[in-house]
Amino acid sequence: MGIQCSRLIPCCVNSQVKASVLETPDAENEDRDEVSNSPTFREFTLEQLKNATSGFAVENIVSEHGEKAPNVVYKGKLENQMRIAVKRFNRNAWPDSRQFLEEARSVGQLRNQRLANLLGCCCEGDERLLVAEYMPNETLAKHLFHWETQPMKWAMRLRVVLYLAQALEYCTSKGRALYHDLNAYRILFDEDSNPRLSSFGLMKNSRDGKSYSTNLAFTPPEYLRTGRVTPESVIYSFGTLLLDLLSGKHIPPSHALDLIRDRNLQMLTDSCLEGQFSDDDGTELVRLASRCLQYEPRERPNPKSLVTALAPLQKETEVPSHVLMGIPHSAAFASLSPLGEACSRKDLTAIHEVLENLGYKDDEGVTNELSFHMWTDQMQDTLNCKKKGDVAFRQKDFRLAIECYTQFIDAGTMVSPTVYVRRSLCHLISDMPQEALNDAMQAQIVSPVWHIASYLQSVALAGLGMENEAQAALKDGATLEAKRNGTSKQM
Repeated sequence: MGIQCSRLIPCCVNSQVKASVLETPDAENEDRDEVSNSPTFREFTLEQLKNATSGFAVENIVSEHGEKAPNVVYKGKLENQMRIAVKRFNRNAWPDSRQFLEEARSVGQLRNQRLANLLGCCCEGDERLLVAEYMPNETLAKHLFHWETQPMKWAMRLRVVLYLAQALEYCTSKGRALYHDLNAYRILFDEDSNPRLSSFGLMKNSRDGKSYSTNLAFTPPEYLRTGRVTPESVIYSFGTLLLDLLSGKHIPPSHALDLIRDRNLQMLTDSCLEGQFSDDDGTELVRLASRCLQYEPRERPNPKSLVTALAPLQKETEVPSHVLMGIPHSAAFASLSPLGEACSRKDLTAIHEVLENLGYKDDEGVTNELSFHMWTDQMQDTLNCKKKGDVAFRQKDFRLAIECYTQFIDAGTMVSPTVYVRRSLCHLISDMPQEALNDAMQAQIVSPVWHIASYLQSVALAGLGMENEAQAALKDGATLEAKRNGTSKQM
């Protein structure tokens, strides 16, 4: 192991031992973490968020308990192509709309690179929704407890706790010291694989008062006595996260403290970390965890002192987080399919050939069932418009194809993602990238996990000069296609 039990015990069992470094102010923590490129907080309409999430499609749920969660989180994309996370509250959570708006606006003023910042909210009827920056690289719980390719390295674990402490320090400095139910699911990883604290936890729940959804064994003792969250309660939860990162498991604090007192740290330390850290580093982290978990709230450190203690422990600071995590950077791509390659090259001829060969195979289970409608002359005329559009598409008469497909879509009798994608390509060939983007986005609303819709969006975005967004859409398409084909490769 990287640590020796005999050297760890004396400095963490005695709760009165308080190294002065913990109370030293962090002189470097001015406004260095302020974010200037995040959009200002705004209110969204319910229709905007429905469109962004493809009608709150099940396929877009990213919260850990799926549809069963009391408050479900969806991934989505705004019209300007910005990726977002949308939290849809239980209808009973915020009966007072004014209180919800005030709370959301307050949290929405925070802007920091250690947070998944709150971008907006929606309050229509009994609907209450929050909108935040989308973090594409999963949660700490996923990487720590359910890793697939490699366990999290010691250097990355130290980076996580430092960034988290910096997030809490920033929030405290802005008058938002309370964080509700801080746990490994609240730590998210952005496109660069840097850890960020979810801003959703800064919002209190006005109705049920449940600030801790975890097992009672992990809740601060004062919360069990009073039912109230205090800044010191947040530090207690920070201590449980330190234990998670040290052990690689979600160990109840009481059990962890017993292991420390009994000099049985081998049971506490993650075996995957063997040889990755020194005795002194292990000692310091255990000591910090012990202090955060003190029974008396006043004996726990504050966020500023945590930052001061954790900063000197950092390792491999020059190594990007995505390298430490073993996650390919957002700019990196695995091998693309022929369609993906064609879209990356903006080869419209090749895309046309692929779509023509595919036909309507991907519409199965998506289009409306005609047997439920009366066969009328109008219905037959609508189908004839589609057939004429298909013939024109095959013969590369794209103007006529646009006209025929538009008549089919405007009739509103059937919904076909393939028709939207075909018309999107026709618009691209006709040098109409904005119309092409609108169609590709509509195809995704109809079929949220259809990779071809994302691929066509990437070509349209490139045509509009939005290269970064085009690359992101191309990556989305490649990821969706890999999942569709049953592969496990990460893009």
